[in-house]
Amino acid sequence: MTNPPNEEPLGGGAMLEASRREKLQRLIELGVDPWGGRFDGHAPIGQIRAREGKIVVEPVGDCATGQSPEQHGPTVRAAGRIVLQRRKGKLIFLDIRDWTGQIQIFVGKSQVGNDGWELAQCFDLGDLVGVDGELKRTKTGELTVFAEKLHFLAKSLEPPPAKHKGLRDPELRQRMRYLDLIHTEGALERALARTKIVQSIRATLAGQGFVEVEGPTLHAIAGGAAARPFVTHHNALDIDLYLRIALELHLKRLLVGGIERVYELGRVYRNEGISPRHNPEFTMLEAYQAYGDYRTMMDLTEKILADAIRATGESLVLPWGETQIDFTPPFERKTYNELFEQHAGASPDDEPAVRALGDELGFVTRGKHIDVVKNDVFEAKVESALTGPVFVCDYPASICPLTKRKAGDPNVAERFELFVAGMEVANAYTELNDPDLQEALFNRQLDGLAAEDSMARMDRDFLRALRHGMPPAGGLGVGIDRLVMLLTNSPTIREVILFPLLRPEAE
Repeated sequence: MTNPPNEEPLGGGAMLEASRREKLQRLIELGVDPWGGRFDGHAPIGQIRAREGKIVVEPVGDCATGQSPEQHGPTVRAAGRIVLQRRKGKLIFLDIRDWTGQIQIFVGKSQVGNDGWELAQCFDLGDLVGVDGELKRTKTGELTVFAEKLHFLAKSLEPPPAKHKGLRDPELRQRMRYLDLIHTEGALERALARTKIVQSIRATLAGQGFVEVEGPTLHAIAGGAAARPFVTHHNALDIDLYLRIALELHLKRLLVGGIERVYELGRVYRNEGISPRHNPEFTMLEAYQAYGDYRTMMDLTEKILADAIRATGESLVLPWGETQIDFTPPFERKTYNELFEQHAGASPDDEPAVRALGDELGFVTRGKHIDVVKNDVFEAKVESALTGPVFVCDYPASICPLTKRKAGDPNVAERFELFVAGMEVANAYTELNDPDLQEALFNRQLDGLAAEDSMARMDRDFLRALRHGMPPAGGLGVGIDRLVMLLTNSPTIREVILFPLLRPEAE
């Protein structure tokens, strides 16, 4: 079975590459640099298409004669990648695409002259070209640039994937993201949507008076979360260091120092498994507001999400798979205990029933604190049922070592997690600022941990900072990759991370 005209398989084979190299050599013989250069004055294709209304149609002579009307359109300059090519004698129709859109180019030998026509014979799918011409419509009404001059900007030596057999393997798409962005419908739009979402988050926080900082990515002590870190070694000091697993403890030091609204949006690293919802390297937002609490962070979270959705040009009701999710604030607020009883089918205060559920689900329950067992059950039975968006509030205090206790009930922590479509998207606390209680909780958490565990060393400088006085505060963490997943209706986190971690390619 042969490939359709101008549709070539991924990799292309020696013959196809040889043909492209012959055209490369022909360009050189024509005195054309096959790798192009500066190309000033071109407009994004999206802007060119928006000038369609500038086309003027004038009837020629007596309409009764049947003559075609004459068109006059604006002169435009475009640049893009050839994604479609059709040849008809002394005419060539190209479709070129940039990151704003796609447009047809009409190349006629009489219009571009002999030199231009010779140049056009060297065109292949995937080449980058420029064009000067008049914007008009064809007889079929298609918006087209009628070329007057052609420019060669870069040769593609590898054929693109075949239209119908190309980038179907998810791992191949992630490994060759450059081809995925060119040829997979929606891939480029998704990447650009992520950029708009991140820009919106920064704008929202700036509008609320937050300042952005950059904390260290190499930590002497891996703290702020319970996760296994990546370990590296600093030769000059002869010490082991850890790629950060969280942003929290350094940002809280800045609260102590008087930066009252502070955030960081950056990469964190956890030496854990890979799944549709996890990548060992991911992007986190952490924000801290002096004199706030976890309710303050609920309001901020709602604003961040609503603003981000609007920034992508979408409504607050978004598709997720075959369902719809309404992100209109305010979001539902439910307590941990009421959701546990509703979805796990047992009272959270009934320890024998909770342990029985844990045993039934295959968890090791003997010797574990009841709140740890309860949380294992919550993650297994409750989280998947939370379509949301819903703030799950008031977690067991024993599993929240950095969180302030609820007034009048030391067994409950002022913490929420935001769940959407069964996924945790955000996590927030009323921050614990009592240095003595914080030290006691750290000691309790460290008791019995293996030496290689991320929390096996206490960050004593952080405790020292707390003893200098940290204002009461609310703190928020948002997983940016999961948020982008939800807002772009992407089924896996690997679709929204441009370069997810992959096994090394076979030699």
